[in-house]
Amino acid sequence: MLIGIVGVPNSGKSTFFKALTLIEDVEIASYPFTTIKPNQGVAFVTHPCVCKELGVRCNPRNSKCINGIRFIPVKVMDVAGLVKGAHEGKGLGNQFLDDLRQADGLVQVVDISGHTDSEGRQGNGDPEEHIKILEEEIDYWVFGIIEKGLKRIERIAEAEKVPIERLLAQQLSGLGIKENEIKEAMKHADMGSMEFVSILRKVAKPIIIAANKIDILGAKDNYEKLRNKYKMIACSAESELALKEAAKHGLIEYIPGSSDFNILNESLLNESQKKALRFIKERVLKVYGSTGVQKVVDELVFSILNYIVVYPVANENKLADNKGNVLPDAFLVKKGTTVKELAEMIHSDIKEGFVTAIDARTKKRIAADYELRDGDIIRIMFK
Repeated sequence: MLIGIVGVPNSGKSTFFKALTLIEDVEIASYPFTTIKPNQGVAFVTHPCVCKELGVRCNPRNSKCINGIRFIPVKVMDVAGLVKGAHEGKGLGNQFLDDLRQADGLVQVVDISGHTDSEGRQGNGDPEEHIKILEEEIDYWVFGIIEKGLKRIERIAEAEKVPIERLLAQQLSGLGIKENEIKEAMKHADMGSMEFVSILRKVAKPIIIAANKIDILGAKDNYEKLRNKYKMIACSAESELALKEAAKHGLIEYIPGSSDFNILNESLLNESQKKALRFIKERVLKVYGSTGVQKVVDELVFSILNYIVVYPVANENKLADNKGNVLPDAFLVKKGTTVKELAEMIHSDIKEGFVTAIDARTKKRIAADYELRDGDIIRIMFK
C-alpha cells in the first residue's frame, strides 16, 4: 500500500509528511519495504491488537505493539506540488501525475485557516478551492486518458463482441481501476463524460482531507463550514511534529494519536517549550481529541480504503510462529480477501501448495474461499 500526501504550496504538506514519518525506534524485524525512494517514508496505521482481547503478550516482528495498539507500517509518499493546470504539464505536472498513479489513496493537506492562496502566497485563500483543484486535476487527467482511446475501444468492442468495460479496464489498469467499477459507473453516467470520470476517481484515488493549521485563527469557522461536505479531519501537523520531537528527545511520553502526553522531567524544558506544550494541550488536544495526523491515515486505510488486520500464525494453539513469537505479524488486507489470497501474500510458493487453514480461535478448519474478518488469527497449512 502507498499513501500519497498532496497539497498546494505552504499548506503544511511537508510538515504533515515529516510528522507522519518521524517515529522513534522504527527498526522492526522482517521490514516489509526493501526500497524507499527519496520522497517516500514509512508511517504507521494504528489498530487495536488482539493481544489484549486474548490476554496474551505479543512479540511483533513486522509491526509494533504499544499498550495494546498495533502500529503497522505503510509507505507514504510526499507527492510533487499541486498547481492548477497540472494535467497540462504546469508546475511539476508530469511528476505530480506519475506520483498519483502509484498511490492507493490520497491525503490532501489543506490550510483550513484560509491564510494561503492556491499558489502558496500568504493572504486570503479559499480552502474549498484547494480541495476542488485536486479533484479537477485528477478528473481532467483521467478524462484525457479515456478520451484518447475511447473511439478505438468502441470499435474493438463492437467488432470483437467484447464488453467495453473490460477493454477500458485494461486501458486504466495502471490507475487501479477494475472492470466491475467501470460497469458500476456506467449505470450512473455516460462513458467518457466528466461525471463518469468523477465517479471513477472516487473509486480509484479516494481522498481524505487533512484540515491542517486548525489551531490558527479563523480555521475552526472554515472547518465547520466544510466538514459535512467533504471527508475531512481537523489536524495540526506542527503540533504532531513538536510532540514527536519532544518524545524523541525524552522530554515527554507521547503515543501518536493520543489525546494527551506526559511530561517526563519539567526541569529539562525551557519556558518556550513549556509554553508550546501548554498551547498544544489547550488549543489542539483538548478541543479535537488529538492532533488529527494519526487519525487521518487510520481513517483513510480502514474506513475509506476498507482494509482490515489479520494475524497469520504457524501454531494455532500457541498463537505463535515457528520461533515462538506470539502474534508475530499483523497483515493489512482488503475486506473480502480470502484465506487463499492471504496465503499467496505471505509466500508465493504457498499458492501451489496450499492445503487448508485453521481459525486459531475456534480451532476449526476453514475453506480456501473463506473471507477474512478483522482480527482473524489464521494458521495456513501447505505442502
